[in-house]
Amino acid sequence: MKRLQFDKYGSPDVLVLREVPLPEPGPDEALVRIAAAGINPSDVKNVAGHFNSPLPRVPGRDFAGVVAGGAAPAGLEVWGSGPGFGVVRDGVHCEYVTMPAAWLSAKPASLSMEQAASVGVPYVTAWSALVRAGEVQPGETVLVVGVSGAVGRAATQIAHWKGAKVIGASTSTHNPSGADAVISTIDTELDQEVRLLTEGKGVDLVLDAVGGALFEPALRSLRPGGRQIAITSFADRRVSFDLIDFYRNRSRLLGVNTMALSGPDTAEILEELRPGFEEGRLLPAEVTTWPLEDAIRAYEATAGQKGTRTKHVLLP
Repeated sequence: MKRLQFDKYGSPDVLVLREVPLPEPGPDEALVRIAAAGINPSDVKNVAGHFNSPLPRVPGRDFAGVVAGGAAPAGLEVWGSGPGFGVVRDGVHCEYVTMPAAWLSAKPASLSMEQAASVGVPYVTAWSALVRAGEVQPGETVLVVGVSGAVGRAATQIAHWKGAKVIGASTSTHNPSGADAVISTIDTELDQEVRLLTEGKGVDLVLDAVGGALFEPALRSLRPGGRQIAITSFADRRVSFDLIDFYRNRSRLLGVNTMALSGPDTAEILEELRPGFEEGRLLPAEVTTWPLEDAIRAYEATAGQKGTRTKHVLLP
């Protein structure tokens, strides 16, 4: 079979395509033929060395495919985003992969393979943050910082599905996410604009997908007793905030790390997401497909895009 791998860290041009023997599933494992595999910004960062993956390594976290043997029903169409894929174990930018059968989830019939491969990381992250950690409730208002990104767009759809309103924050007021309102983070004071939009109350929940300089303004946007979820921090990983204001407001701060999810955890989240896609409440990204032989160009396209709905997907 063919697989994409990197033997050293660097820009996408360190990726090479190799011919290797077909993997054999172990006990309780399934062999999956990869029909489509999404490329995430984290995959580009992984190749660049951000996660210190042992080398050589096959990248790729998100996939859709068909069970080809082992401890799962042959022919079953599956989708997934495995724990540690591409980082602590070889990923899915290849033609076949083995994994424990307990990590598999049946693909929604309403999605094509290409669409299903675009779902993984953004939706699993947004669901882990809003639903599992944040326990978003109908009627609440959610501030999504970084709303134009893939996680922000997924979070907006999930919040709406759960009956919540969404205020988005982005470097542009262009609104590809479908948020109920969008605040520019370039020329406005985020917390003041949030107060204007919520009649001075503040939001119930913040999903901060940016961090850095926007962390504290987002925290000041919370109503008394509100909660803020952090999933990353661009630029500066160290932040500061007024601790007295924090405890007087009875604010709660939560961290979410999807890299720490187990395989069964991820499969369970995908099961919870499935009805949203089948009912049309959740919509996959627009997809641009690439053959595995053009993986370097596909990675470069992923690295260069910002604020678009397009997800780049490899077709092994």
